[in-house]
Amino acid sequence: MPVNIPNNLPAIELLKKENIFVMSQLRANTQDIRPLRVLVLNLMPIKITTETDLVRLLSNNPLQVEIDFLRLQTHVSKNTSEEHMLMFYKEFSEVKDDFYDGMIITGAPVEMFEFEDVNYWDEVSSIFDWAQTHVTSTLYICWAAQAALYHFHDIPKEILPEKKFGVFKHTAINKSHSLFRGFDDEFFIPHSRHTKLSDDEIRKCNDIEVLAESDDAGISIMSTRGGREFYFTGHSEYAPYTLDGEYKRDVSKGLPISVPANYYRNDDPDQGPLARWIAHGNLLFNNWLNYFVYQETPFDKEKIKDLGKIEPKEE
Repeated sequence: MPVNIPNNLPAIELLKKENIFVMSQLRANTQDIRPLRVLVLNLMPIKITTETDLVRLLSNNPLQVEIDFLRLQTHVSKNTSEEHMLMFYKEFSEVKDDFYDGMIITGAPVEMFEFEDVNYWDEVSSIFDWAQTHVTSTLYICWAAQAALYHFHDIPKEILPEKKFGVFKHTAINKSHSLFRGFDDEFFIPHSRHTKLSDDEIRKCNDIEVLAESDDAGISIMSTRGGREFYFTGHSEYAPYTLDGEYKRDVSKGLPISVPANYYRNDDPDQGPLARWIAHGNLLFNNWLNYFVYQETPFDKEKIKDLGKIEPKEE
């Protein structure tokens, strides 16, 4: 997929080295088609890594995608330069009156806090609400999935006795679901988290459709409102060496961390990772973008607000 991203974004040169086709705004403006518009709320501390991972996945399709990156107004990134944030990111006040075909909200390193204790909880909650009426389909990843399910459906999270860390086997509950078109009977997803959602509470909620689960990692993919929202508890967007970087970072800090499960060849960090989720990760994002964004979104983006009424949250 030709991905239209801001000129000079560092991800452009990184992805060109991988033979990924990315399109500058100048060239995209000469194409007489309406691109899909995707908004990314990037809550991860290392912004450039996450930008690159997501653009890589959104590029594997013949459609043109225009990506905007969103920053929080109530939180200042400590790991990415202010120059980068000002150059490539918009604040919510700049997009709140606009409509998007798709939206991705990433994980965040705040999972050990109660949701209401996160210093940007009020702002991110308001963005969750806004997305329901201004976005055709929103994809919540890791902490964002936990936060959104808590916000919309009061699903509690639980602290795990040890970090769920590694690459785990999953199966689809309904393999005929459009999200799993082209999938094998089993597929792998990386996980990296200290908390989990309550599987029992998820199954009690009639509004949540459970789509995939793992014997080791629990319920991992869910949806609501027929695909207007998807919730991924894992990280199908991770590049092959992302878990390696997280593991070595924690080891260097002297933090208690186990070798990521099912990740290194022969469980030996010196032998490097065995990437077994990349193909399904690409297919997962491709199917989301095709079946739940492209085929559902109206040509007139302002009609997104008419796609369905939002049921009020019960008090």
